[in-house]
Amino acid sequence: MALATGPGTETLHAHHFEDVSAATTQNLIVGVQHHIYTVLSIVCFASQVHATSNKLLIWIGGYDLRAGTTARDFYICQQPMAAGATFVWNDKFSFNGYEPVDQNANLTAAGQIAVHEQGSGVAQTLSMSTEHADTDIQVTVTYIDQNNA
Repeated sequence: MALATGPGTETLHAHHFEDVSAATTQNLIVGVQHHIYTVLSIVCFASQVHATSNKLLIWIGGYDLRAGTTARDFYICQQPMAAGATFVWNDKFSFNGYEPVDQNANLTAAGQIAVHEQGSGVAQTLSMSTEHADTDIQVTVTYIDQNNA
Protein backbone atom coordinates (compact mmCIF):
# COMPACT_ATOMS: atom_id res chain seq x y z
CA MET A 1 0.00 0.00 0.00
CA ALA A 2 1.32 3.42 -0.94
CA LEU A 3 2.06 5.99 1.76
CA ALA A 4 -0.39 8.90 1.66
CA THR A 5 1.59 12.14 1.30
CA GLY A 6 -1.01 14.63 0.07
CA PRO A 7 -2.22 17.85 1.72
CA GLY A 8 -3.14 17.50 5.38
CA THR A 9 -1.00 14.42 6.00
CA GLU A 10 1.59 13.79 8.68
CA THR A 11 4.06 11.01 7.87
CA LEU A 12 7.09 9.45 9.55
CA HIS A 13 10.27 9.16 7.45
CA ALA A 14 13.80 7.79 7.80
CA HIS A 15 16.76 8.52 5.52
CA HIS A 16 20.09 6.68 5.57
CA PHE A 17 23.43 7.93 4.24
CA GLU A 18 26.78 6.18 4.02
CA ASP A 19 30.24 7.77 3.98
CA VAL A 20 29.24 11.39 4.62
CA SER A 21 32.43 13.45 4.61
CA ALA A 22 33.79 16.90 3.83
CA ALA A 23 34.01 15.98 0.15
CA THR A 24 30.49 17.38 -0.35
CA THR A 25 27.65 18.72 1.76
CA GLN A 26 25.04 16.01 2.34
CA ASN A 27 21.46 17.24 2.52
CA LEU A 28 19.61 15.12 5.06
CA ILE A 29 16.23 16.78 4.41
CA VAL A 30 15.34 19.10 1.52
CA GLY A 31 12.32 21.25 2.28
CA VAL A 32 9.14 21.38 0.24
CA GLN A 33 6.93 24.47 0.29
CA HIS A 34 4.15 24.41 2.92
CA HIS A 35 5.73 21.51 4.82
CA ILE A 36 7.00 21.50 8.40
CA TYR A 37 9.69 19.00 9.40
CA THR A 38 10.13 17.81 12.97
CA VAL A 39 13.44 16.01 13.39
CA LEU A 40 13.20 13.19 15.94
CA SER A 41 16.77 11.89 15.84
CA ILE A 42 20.02 11.92 13.93
CA VAL A 43 22.25 8.88 14.54
CA CYS A 44 25.87 9.17 13.35
CA PHE A 45 28.47 6.37 13.34
CA ALA A 46 32.11 7.18 12.50
CA SER A 47 33.31 4.37 10.28
CA GLN A 48 36.59 6.22 9.63
CA VAL A 49 38.14 9.41 10.96
CA HIS A 50 41.13 11.40 9.79
CA ALA A 51 41.86 12.77 13.27
CA THR A 52 39.86 12.82 16.50
CA SER A 53 39.87 16.61 16.34
CA ASN A 54 37.76 16.50 13.17
CA LYS A 55 34.09 17.23 13.80
CA LEU A 56 30.86 16.30 12.13
CA LEU A 57 28.80 19.41 11.39
CA ILE A 58 25.01 19.61 11.22
CA TRP A 59 23.12 22.75 10.23
CA ILE A 60 19.86 24.16 8.92
CA GLY A 61 20.15 26.18 5.73
CA GLY A 62 17.51 28.86 5.97
CA TYR A 63 16.41 32.44 6.40
CA ASP A 64 17.91 34.78 9.03
CA LEU A 65 15.01 36.73 10.49
CA ARG A 66 17.31 39.00 12.49
CA ALA A 67 19.25 40.29 9.49
CA GLY A 68 16.60 39.64 6.83
CA THR A 69 18.95 37.54 4.68
CA THR A 70 18.47 34.33 2.72
CA ALA A 71 20.42 31.07 2.50
CA ARG A 72 22.18 31.31 5.88
CA ASP A 73 23.71 28.34 7.73
CA PHE A 74 22.52 27.83 11.32
CA TYR A 75 24.78 25.26 12.97
CA ILE A 76 23.04 23.10 15.53
CA CYS A 77 25.86 20.64 16.16
CA GLN A 78 29.65 20.39 15.91
CA GLN A 79 30.63 17.02 17.36
CA PRO A 80 34.17 15.56 17.51
CA MET A 81 34.17 11.91 16.45
CA ALA A 82 36.54 8.99 17.10
CA ALA A 83 36.65 5.93 14.84
CA GLY A 84 33.95 3.48 15.86
CA ALA A 85 32.07 6.09 17.93
CA THR A 86 28.34 6.77 17.71
CA PHE A 87 26.72 10.16 18.30
CA VAL A 88 22.95 10.50 18.74
CA TRP A 89 21.12 13.82 18.45
CA ASN A 90 17.67 13.24 19.90
CA ASP A 91 16.58 16.76 20.85
CA LYS A 92 13.50 17.45 18.75
CA PHE A 93 13.37 20.57 16.58
CA SER A 94 11.33 21.78 13.63
CA PHE A 95 11.91 23.86 10.53
CA ASN A 96 9.81 25.02 7.59
CA GLY A 97 10.15 23.66 4.09
CA TYR A 98 10.63 27.06 2.42
CA GLU A 99 11.94 30.43 3.47
CA PRO A 100 9.58 33.40 3.83
CA VAL A 101 9.42 36.21 1.31
CA ASP A 102 12.06 38.83 2.10
CA GLN A 103 11.53 40.70 5.34
CA ASN A 104 13.20 43.64 6.99
CA ALA A 105 15.72 42.91 9.68
CA ASN A 106 14.24 41.87 13.05
CA LEU A 107 11.05 39.90 13.34
CA THR A 108 7.72 41.73 13.22
CA ALA A 109 4.13 40.45 13.38
CA ALA A 110 3.93 40.63 9.57
CA GLY A 111 7.25 38.83 9.29
CA GLN A 112 6.02 36.09 11.57
CA ILE A 113 3.05 35.51 9.26
CA ALA A 114 5.41 35.48 6.25
CA VAL A 115 7.47 32.74 7.93
CA HIS A 116 4.31 30.67 8.32
CA GLU A 117 3.28 31.26 4.68
CA GLN A 118 6.66 30.07 3.27
CA GLY A 119 6.13 32.26 0.19
CA SER A 120 9.63 32.39 -1.29
CA GLY A 121 11.07 30.08 -3.90
CA VAL A 122 13.95 28.97 -1.64
CA ALA A 123 13.92 25.56 0.08
CA GLN A 124 15.32 25.22 3.58
CA THR A 125 17.52 22.19 4.31
CA LEU A 126 18.96 20.09 7.08
CA SER A 127 22.54 19.32 6.05
CA MET A 128 25.70 17.65 7.28
CA SER A 129 29.39 17.29 6.49
CA THR A 130 32.65 16.63 8.28
CA GLU A 131 35.79 18.72 8.63
CA HIS A 132 37.96 16.35 6.57
CA ALA A 133 37.39 14.33 3.39
CA ASP A 134 38.97 11.24 5.04
CA THR A 135 36.36 11.20 7.83
CA ASP A 136 33.37 9.02 6.89
CA ILE A 137 30.13 9.05 8.86
CA GLN A 138 27.12 6.77 8.45
CA VAL A 139 23.92 8.69 9.21
CA THR A 140 20.27 7.90 9.90
CA VAL A 141 17.80 10.75 10.28
CA THR A 142 14.23 10.17 11.44
CA TYR A 143 11.60 12.89 11.09
CA ILE A 144 7.92 13.76 10.79
CA ASP A 145 6.78 15.57 7.63
CA GLN A 146 3.62 17.64 8.04
CA ASN A 147 2.15 18.60 4.64
CA ASN A 148 0.13 21.80 5.00
CA ALA A 149 -0.28 22.50 1.27
